[in-house]
Amino acid sequence: MSTEYLDRFLAVAKDFEASDLHLVVGVPPAFRVNGEIIIANEDALTEDQLTTMANSLLNEQQQRKFDQDWELCISLLHPVAGRVRVTFYRRNGHPELSLRFCGERIAKRAELGLPVRIEELARKPNGLVLITGPTGAGKKTRHIYLVYVINSERRCKIVTIEDPIEFVHENKRAIVVQQEVLTDVRSFNRALVHVLRQDPDVIVVGEMRDYEAISTALTAAETGHLVLATMHSPNVALALERIIGVFEGSAQRQIILQLSNALQGIIAQDLLPATDRSRRVLAYELLIANGAVRNLIRENQLHQMENTLQTGRKDGMVLMDNCLYDLYCKCLISYDTAVSRARHPDRIIPQKS
Repeated sequence: MSTEYLDRFLAVAKDFEASDLHLVVGVPPAFRVNGEIIIANEDALTEDQLTTMANSLLNEQQQRKFDQDWELCISLLHPVAGRVRVTFYRRNGHPELSLRFCGERIAKRAELGLPVRIEELARKPNGLVLITGPTGAGKKTRHIYLVYVINSERRCKIVTIEDPIEFVHENKRAIVVQQEVLTDVRSFNRALVHVLRQDPDVIVVGEMRDYEAISTALTAAETGHLVLATMHSPNVALALERIIGVFEGSAQRQIILQLSNALQGIIAQDLLPATDRSRRVLAYELLIANGAVRNLIRENQLHQMENTLQTGRKDGMVLMDNCLYDLYCKCLISYDTAVSRARHPDRIIPQKS
């Protein structure tokens, strides 16, 4: 397959405002538009075509890494599509590709559907701010926006560790140093440890994945740095449980204390189809770490966090079910969508007959 063939489909994807392009053996190129997969009216892709394409996109170091690990994620700058994140994986011994389009501008808060309180979290001098949600829920987009807010308002040094870099920030009031795994640093965890020696004010962590990453991020948040991180978790309580559950015994008790002290807030989000199916709408749950929240974490009473979210409206907290109800009342999402995503569907008022 020639690079011209790939260029053509990247151009088509941009015209359709697709978020992703999937290149799978035995299937024509497929675009994800407004959350749905649309198959191109083209011939199905072959193993040889995809192997040739994958080889054309990888340098020698990346090729060795892919041959060793059988999976790889890189970013590239395409003249038509802009910055693209390319994920390589294997099926039946042959490579396949998933391409995510990163966009060329930072959307405003209102466009993203974010609450005002999220900007207040970005203005905290230290602590941990966490964005959670399923794959494809726009965590990275919101992450980029928070960095933009800090970069626009604060004279500081921001260091990001990304795998890979999806958006390049220009220095505004801040200095932004973006490091990419396999390009600038050998591994995510080694970079996270070393970043503390680079005199950062803000540390942006692509994802808190394991024991070492979580421990280092919390230590940094406790010692005067603002840490922005992402995690795959559907809601606030499960995000906290996942962080704590990585540790055992005395280490777990230590991490509970660190988390209760360092946490500033969590936004758990999802992107839902709009009523007219023309776009996707942000639904979110927002936790602000006040005294009650810190006490629940300290006592490991995370099952009570939902009640705290419900009663914490005066502090700007939002329960996901309440957000879904509000979106439904504004006719932004359908009743069926609201009910299917609600933890307690009875909180969503039934349709009037």
